[in-house]
Amino acid sequence: MKKRKIPMRRDVLTEEMLPKKQLVRIVRDQEGTISIDPTGKKSGRGAYVSLDPAAVQAAKGKRVLDKVFDQKIAPEFYDELFAYVDHQKARQELFGQQQ
Repeated sequence: MKKRKIPMRRDVLTEEMLPKKQLVRIVRDQEGTISIDPTGKKSGRGAYVSLDPAAVQAAKGKRVLDKVFDQKIAPEFYDELFAYVDHQKARQELFGQQQ
């Protein structure tokens, strides 16, 4: 049986390549609104972030997503992203890696 190729994406916070399922997508739409894209299918400019709450906290201090999307992002978005990543990380640990 042929092995399936695992799609890899670069985490903008840590600059490492990880499987797409271990990342969450952040997207900027045509209106310039930044949002979390849990499905990975929204249209717009996307960036991937790992499910590491410590990396998200560090990114908040360095304003990494501001540089990636070339616009100022509200601190509340970083808090929302931290809560989402923390929740998803807990789900992965509780239910195991979904494939």
